[in-house]
Amino acid sequence: MRNDTVTSAIYKTSRRALNGSALLAALVCAPLCTSAWSLDLSQAYHAAMEQDASLRAARAATAARSERIPQTRAQLLPNLSASASRNRNALESTEPNFLGKPVTTDRNYNSSSAALTLRQPLFRKYQMADYRQAQAQVEDANAILEREVQNVAVRVSGAYFEALLTAEQLALVLTEKTAYTTQLDAAKKRFAAGAGTRTDIDEAQAVLDLNVAQELEARQNVDFTRRQLQTLVNQPVDSLATLDAGKLVLGPPSPNRLEDWTERAEAGSPEIRSLKAQVETARFEVEKAEAGHYPTLDAVAQLSRNESDTVTSVNNRYTNKSIGLQLSVPLFAGGYVNSTIRQALADKERAEQSLEALRRDLGVRVHKEFRGVTEGVLQVRALEQAVRSTGQVVLSNRRSFEAGSRTLNDTLNAEQQAAKARRDLAQARYVYLISRVRLQALAGGPRTEVIDEINAWLMP
Repeated sequence: MRNDTVTSAIYKTSRRALNGSALLAALVCAPLCTSAWSLDLSQAYHAAMEQDASLRAARAATAARSERIPQTRAQLLPNLSASASRNRNALESTEPNFLGKPVTTDRNYNSSSAALTLRQPLFRKYQMADYRQAQAQVEDANAILEREVQNVAVRVSGAYFEALLTAEQLALVLTEKTAYTTQLDAAKKRFAAGAGTRTDIDEAQAVLDLNVAQELEARQNVDFTRRQLQTLVNQPVDSLATLDAGKLVLGPPSPNRLEDWTERAEAGSPEIRSLKAQVETARFEVEKAEAGHYPTLDAVAQLSRNESDTVTSVNNRYTNKSIGLQLSVPLFAGGYVNSTIRQALADKERAEQSLEALRRDLGVRVHKEFRGVTEGVLQVRALEQAVRSTGQVVLSNRRSFEAGSRTLNDTLNAEQQAAKARRDLAQARYVYLISRVRLQALAGGPRTEVIDEINAWLMP
């Protein structure tokens, strides 16, 4: 009678532990969830958009690069300059007199000059290419900024889901710990009653010891992932909105064709836009190098006034007005220009090949995330069935253990398989969600659309 009572206690306690994963997940978060800040995925994303240091650096870099346009445009606009000088001169001169003897005289006088010069470039191939290159560089900077913005959604989602996964894994470990502790206690009682074996106690103790090590690792992972998320949002994170499996919508991406997503990525990917702009930048660098063989032509207008500007014009004043063209023709630079042209052409080839390599790699990544969504649906559903099946196996093994046809080791193995199925299911759900975010980011689609969609599947 005592043995039946013990095994019944094992069955009831383990069943309550098996069905209490959600409650334990809340209990695991309770010590961490005090009062600082509770946030969901959408709040985390918007906070990271304001606080993420990498994104702020990209914005500053874009602002700095955008100044290249007014700087290069200024080289093509009129340039007005003024200069003035005033000097005190002490002149000592020695000249022969009418007898042929040298005579030295000292003379002190003031001299001054002022000039106003207007220069308008008419033909400067280098400056024109530099201006168009600056436009391409600004487009590159804007694309890099857009890529960083898309990466914020990916990094925040990844950190958020990883934090949820580690918390859920810790809850599962604690669920197992409760069951294993109960089974170890029951094994000891059965052995004391003469119905069990020492092997049952050793097996239960070994499984429990392993579970304790897993608990330590799980708690470390929870702390690390929380801190990782805090780094992105720059806020203390005490509690997170968890995934509501009942709200989770499992469905293929829209559109449900890999070719459509690949075309979207090639047309709208910030990475593609950035490298296309880099190819343009390299092309204009070639033009700048070739400009070393071209002349420059400027229109120059000047107004100048001089007083006593030379020793032969002391106390004389001059006002000069001039307007004309200034032509400069390069003749020979020792092969420097030809070398810079070859260098620029090599850089252009590098940029073009980098663009082609990115196109190919982007197709692979789009294919991976597309499969992550489409096959993720099937994997989640298969694991949901596996959780139900392994749960039934656990119950069947417990009943058989009560009847004496299964050993405690059989029951422990069944529970470990059930726990693994639950962990795999949790991981598959989060992989499915992050694949949706990454697929949208690779295609350069709306940033908040997929975030808001997933956020609706969370519960506070």
